[in-house]
Amino acid sequence: MKTIIEPFKIKSVEQIRFTTEEERKKIIEDAGFNPFLIHAEDVLIDLLTDSGTSAMSSDQWAGIMRGDESYAGAKSFYTFENAVRKITGDKFIIPTHQGRAAEKIIFSILGGPGKHFASNTFFDTTRANVEFSGSEAHDFLCEIGKHPEQRAPFKGDMDIEALDAFIKKYGKENIPLVVLTVTNNSGGGQPVSMKNIREVKEVCKKYGIPLFLDACRFAENAYFIKLREEGYSKKSVLEIVQEMFSYADGSTMSAKKDALVNIGGWLSLNDDELAMKCRNLLIVTEGFTTYGGLAGRDLEAIAQGLEEVVDEHYLQYRIRSTEYLGEKLINAGVPIIEPPGGHAIYIDAKRFLPHIKPEEYPGQSIVCELYVEGGIRAVEIGSVMFGKYDNNGKLIPSIMELVRLAIPRRVYTQSHVDYVAEVVIEVFKNRDKLKGYKIIYEAPMLRHFTAKFKPV
Repeated sequence: MKTIIEPFKIKSVEQIRFTTEEERKKIIEDAGFNPFLIHAEDVLIDLLTDSGTSAMSSDQWAGIMRGDESYAGAKSFYTFENAVRKITGDKFIIPTHQGRAAEKIIFSILGGPGKHFASNTFFDTTRANVEFSGSEAHDFLCEIGKHPEQRAPFKGDMDIEALDAFIKKYGKENIPLVVLTVTNNSGGGQPVSMKNIREVKEVCKKYGIPLFLDACRFAENAYFIKLREEGYSKKSVLEIVQEMFSYADGSTMSAKKDALVNIGGWLSLNDDELAMKCRNLLIVTEGFTTYGGLAGRDLEAIAQGLEEVVDEHYLQYRIRSTEYLGEKLINAGVPIIEPPGGHAIYIDAKRFLPHIKPEEYPGQSIVCELYVEGGIRAVEIGSVMFGKYDNNGKLIPSIMELVRLAIPRRVYTQSHVDYVAEVVIEVFKNRDKLKGYKIIYEAPMLRHFTAKFKPV
């Protein structure tokens, strides 16, 4: 059959509150034209993030009831540990309350002034944790990944030559870690090939630098490898996942993505001394080593989610449903990053609104209009999120100006996706009427979460 159906049945539903366009105009204005500051009950379709927004399965809810809430040595920890070790193969599995907690621990220990970290593309909180330690974060996205309109199977890859030159420039003694983000979130949810993972590992091995995976969407990345990379079509997703992790010396993970849960994460690694330091900091900041800021029930849900996420029927549905939205937008002329990624569609705001310059944040203009037009909450991934200022206070724009429509896992139906496409296309038809924005308040770090704007 050609029709790909959801590989699940709906057992519980949540009502959506409908609003009028006039109500939404006031709501977005009161929120300082920042969708992060809108009350969730005022959102019709929430595509702000795919993090922690998954619908959990009946088996995961059953696991929650089995949760062992013992402070130390809980049975649920060992269930979690075995599930994570099954995919990563790593010696030390350290639970954290979410991915950024794992990032905070590892970069606090390895980072500091004069240190440099490299990635294909660091996402916002990862970059912030690097910079908070006093270190510098450097992105080395492959050239094809910088061109939204061009199609290629693995646009999330790291530029190997640039990585090698970077290490020679700063010296291996000043580069504690290289991080590969799979899939590449800031780069459009684009996958990283197994070939590239191996090549990055070879460079790291040559210079004696550890390689970690930012593994938030490891299963989606593995499924793209199965579909697109020669030699992997007959391998199971689990086998591909295990090979991916075999080239890494550790990983940070937000379980709120590809573990299909609402909270949780981990830090995994193989170095005994580094693990000791990480566990000590975990106890100070998160909790004892067998719960790491999580309840036992959360650990059970993660363990079950890791079993479900490598199911190929689920991944076929997941990747195809995102691709379906992308196809509808492309057919209507809406410029997006092509081909569609795994967890989200990324609108290319530069081509969508060529009359709005980066200093007036075209992506922010689009996210505001999507909310007014149809109650859809999306997020800007451009110069609001990643822009910096030079010594004269002038904006240094992001390489790309994007709007991300992140699809929660197992939450919305095809009708919801069709509605999203209609709203985006309607906004695109009236794009000449859109105006830019300027920031009237911003925090010194991660400003996009709390910034306030006004129309230019």
